[in-house]
Formats: sequence, structure tokens, C-alpha cells
Amino acid sequence: MFPPPPPIRQILTVSELTGLVRATIETNFSEIWLEGEISNLRAPASGHLYLTLKDESSQIRAVLFKGVAGRLRFALEDGLHVVARGRVTVYEPRGEYQIILDFVEPKGRGALQVAFEQLKARLDAEGLFEADRKRPLPEWPRAVGVVTSLSGAALRDVLTVLHRRCPTLRIIIAPVQVQGDGAAEQIAAAIKTLSDSGLVDVMIVGRGGGSLEDLWSFNEEVVVRAIVASRVPIVSAVGHETDITLADFAADLRAPTPSAAAEAVAPVLAQIVSRLAELTARIQQAVTRRTDEERQRLRLVMHQMLAVRYRIQEEMQRVDAALFGMTAAVRLAVQAGQDRLQRVERSLMAGSPDRIVRHGLAVVPQLQTRLHRGMRGELVARAQKIQACLENLHMLSPLATLGRGYSILRHAPSGSVVRRVEEVAVGEELRAQVVNGQVLCTVKAVQPDNAV
Repeated sequence: MFPPPPPIRQILTVSELTGLVRATIETNFSEIWLEGEISNLRAPASGHLYLTLKDESSQIRAVLFKGVAGRLRFALEDGLHVVARGRVTVYEPRGEYQIILDFVEPKGRGALQVAFEQLKARLDAEGLFEADRKRPLPEWPRAVGVVTSLSGAALRDVLTVLHRRCPTLRIIIAPVQVQGDGAAEQIAAAIKTLSDSGLVDVMIVGRGGGSLEDLWSFNEEVVVRAIVASRVPIVSAVGHETDITLADFAADLRAPTPSAAAEAVAPVLAQIVSRLAELTARIQQAVTRRTDEERQRLRLVMHQMLAVRYRIQEEMQRVDAALFGMTAAVRLAVQAGQDRLQRVERSLMAGSPDRIVRHGLAVVPQLQTRLHRGMRGELVARAQKIQACLENLHMLSPLATLGRGYSILRHAPSGSVVRRVEEVAVGEELRAQVVNGQVLCTVKAVQPDNAV
């Protein structure tokens, strides 16, 4: 017998093997529920969420694609214990198996409760729930805005209380959807519209009771921020007394029920009338008291004015008397001045320059004749004295000596007088001054008086 032929080996590529494993896993684990703790949470810009689910001894990679992640009521975070549903598959590029999740909820707590706590913590950290920013309700509102559903019992309760307490109060209703998709956006838009309109002094925002999911629109961030941004105070009236929403924390006042909210914002008309009557009486009393006080003050002022009038009359008489005295004094002063003026005029006439000049003109010719006579005599006497001096000077003048035959020798260059023979040298030129000129001479010899 012949041996059996060896089996044919089937050789697979890595990709083929991975594909077979993926098909097997996806067929057998198309819907799996897992419980585990979230770790390694990553949220890239694509919007997908990548994480790891683990227990005490094992772990598996998981992914929530953008569409599923966007529908989550709460935010995933590391360390959160969850229950998840999904299908197991293989990520072929790395050959790793993972689970693609389509549902996640916190274990032991509902997703809405976790979302409520997470959003409350974040908004509280921003200071949106601070007591310091809450405003008091107006004591006498003219108009009240109501943001709620037209079909709910809450609106009927609010209207009933408002009409009972204050029938004249104006009510503006902003009908909105209070649960379901888009309800939060409608509520926020209605709050902003009433706030910006300036038609209301206070607002009631709320609805009747329900489950946490029914009331969830009043936990949305857009509603909370609209309440905080409102220009008028807001009273929240969501559900029953045991129901708590984030709108209650943000509102200026939380009412346990819609009826209680209406009682909080609307004054009782009878109380208003009583209060007005009380204020009217107090005003009348104040006006009467003030009138009496002002009347008394007026009398006092009139009495003071009469005294002032008498004082003014006395002062007028004093002014007249002073005026009369001043007039008489002025007349006397003027008369005395006129008398002094006449005396001064007579004195001035006596010493008038015109009289003095005329008297001087009569004396001037006599003085002029005497002056001319004295001047002529003085000139003759002085001329005689000058002539005598001239004769004496002529007698003493060197020129007179020269006229008697003498001469004066001078050195030719310098013109200095020669007084001794030692001052000249043979051959030197001298100038001899005679009575009518000079003679240029040359020295031939020098003979002192003691020479032979």
C-alpha cells in the first residue's frame, strides 16, 4: 500500500489571518455588555473618544465614535465605573482586538444624575450660583412674565394665584416646550426675549412635576446662563418641592411650586390698597404739619420784615439829615474858597509879572547908559596898562638886543643855542640869528678865552 499524501499546507498572510479573526470575533460577539473602570481617556479633535476599560486583572481598548459620544448626557472621565454595550472587533493595522461602544452609563448612578453633578460643579466654580449675585424681587411689580408650557397645569396654577392676589397685575406669557429635544433652547430664548423687552419687572420660569429626565431641560447649561444673564429677577418653579434643578440654583429665588412662585411675586391687592390708604393718611398728616410749620415761619418772616421796614425808614431819615448837613457844609466850604480866591487874586495882581516888566523897562535905559559909560572907562584904563606892558617886554626881548648888534648862534641840525666854545667843533655848521634873519656859518677854528 502506498502511504497517504502529505497534507497541503495553507499559508496565510498576516492580513488574511487578522481578517479571519475579525470576522469570527464580530460574528460571535456582536453585542456584548461590559462593566469596568475608564482609564487612558483621550478626546482628539475628530470628536471620537478613545479609552481603556479595565478590571482588577484585564483590560480592553474601547472607542466611542463622534455620533455616540455626542449623545452622552454626562462627561466621561478617568476612574469612572461604567456599564457599556458594544461589539467586539479587531483593529487590523495593529492586530489588536477592541470594543466599539454604542451605549455607556455610570454604574450605580444614572447618566443624568452624573451629568447633573458634573455640570453643577463646573457652573458653581464659575460663580453662577453665588448668593451675592442674586437680586431681591420688586415689592410692587407692574407686569410679570411667565415662561412655561401653555398646556401644563403649572400655568393654570400661576394664573389662578396671580388673579386672586392682584387682579390688576399685567401678565405676559412666553409659551415654550418644557421637555424633549429643543426645549432648553426655547426656554433660554424666551427668557432673553422677556428680559430685553423691558415689559416685565419679574419672571416666573418653571413647569409641573415629573421625572429627572422630564425636568432635564431646566438642567441644561443654556437655560442656566440665560437665567444668570437676565436683566430682571427670576423665580424658578420647576416640579414639586423635592425636585431640584440647576435653574433653581441660578434663579434669584427658588419656589417649591408654581403656585408658591406666583404668591412670591404678586402682592395682595387689598394689602396694596390698605398700604396706599395708610401712606395717604401719613402724607396728609405730613403735609398738614409741614403747612403749619411753614405758616408759622411765614409769620415770623413777615414780622421780621416789618421790623426791617421800620429800620429802613429810620435810616432814610438819617440819610436825609446827613444830606442836609453835607449840603450846608459844602456851601460854607464853597464860600470860604471863593473868599480865599479873591485874596489870592489881589495878591497876584500886586506881584503881577506884567507890572514888574513894565517897571523894569523904564529902568533899563538908565542902567544901559551907566553900563556903557563904565565899560568905556574900563577899556581905556586896560589899554593903557597893556601898552606899558608891551614897552617893558620889548625892552627885555632878545630881539631888542639883536638890534643893538648882537646875534644868537644855534647848531644847524638841532637848533639848540651855543653857549660855550666847547659845544662846537671845527667844520661844524652853525646858524647865526640876527635882528632881521639868519646867517649860515662854518666853524674854521675854536679859540677859548685863555688861548694865546
